[in-house]
Amino acid sequence: MRAWQVGELGKPGAVMRLAEVDQPSAGEGQLLVRVRAAAVNFPDALMCRGHYQVRPPLPFTPGVELCGEVVGGDRAGERVIGTPLLPAGAFAEYALMDARTAFAAPAALDDAEAAALHIAYQTAWFALHRRAALRAGETLLVHAAAGGVGSAAVQLGKAAGATVIGVVGGPEKAVAARELGADVVIDRRSEDFVAVVKEFTGGRGADVVFDPVGGDAYTGSARCVAFEGRIVVVGFASGTIPTPGLNHALVKNYSVLGLHWGLYGVREPAAVVAAHAELTALAAKGVVRPLVSERLPLDGAADGVQRVADGTTTGRVVVLP
Repeated sequence: MRAWQVGELGKPGAVMRLAEVDQPSAGEGQLLVRVRAAAVNFPDALMCRGHYQVRPPLPFTPGVELCGEVVGGDRAGERVIGTPLLPAGAFAEYALMDARTAFAAPAALDDAEAAALHIAYQTAWFALHRRAALRAGETLLVHAAAGGVGSAAVQLGKAAGATVIGVVGGPEKAVAARELGADVVIDRRSEDFVAVVKEFTGGRGADVVFDPVGGDAYTGSARCVAFEGRIVVVGFASGTIPTPGLNHALVKNYSVLGLHWGLYGVREPAAVVAAHAELTALAAKGVVRPLVSERLPLDGAADGVQRVADGTTTGRVVVLP
């Protein structure tokens, strides 16, 4: 079969190579799936560089999220979504999945949309509901609101009855954030998001901040978070990990919450199953639908991963083998 291989660590565009490899074989408790769609995620780029917490042995096939069709066994023909078992990742014609974590693909979504639902929407769901306990009527500030996980947070924030302020980088991404449903969109390249948040909220600030960026995004968020507000740290796409002074959180009376979604699969898998059921129901109602901006052939995967790493994409980029 054809599959992308990473034989040395480095920039995705430089180290990913399309090759002919042996089709993987399913072991006990595993499923062999024909990949129908593979969503590109920021962790794919980190993994190529060796900067992700999961470091598969070289060579490996990247791609951490897919929609596939089960080949053989009792579940043959079933359309599923989830994470593949590395080193046989999703940027290939076939991949392996753990049978316990291969979820039924929502019928309301096509293959590309379904592939993009799992990681980003689960992350946003746990961040907003499990960690921040977002309530209807609150104000939610979402950084990278037109990106993969940020776009999910915008839609789920609106579904929860929150007023959503989205921060983006550039006019095209501003258009996308508005189409996703953000009530206010701030282009950080031309506006001071701290000032806009304070003005829009009458000086109160944002009740919940969803931050997958870090760096200046976090620093500014601490300046415009509300009394008893909650900042959820989701990632550091800026490349800068903040080192905040806890005295500031004490003086302003806000909380800083971490969200590592992958831990729930290990420590509380039933919560992941429940979140999938909620997301499937929201998809059926048309409330959430992943913003798939590009659908690439298999030979375009390396370019797609590199552009996601560079932050030049909007919404989700999906590879269709």
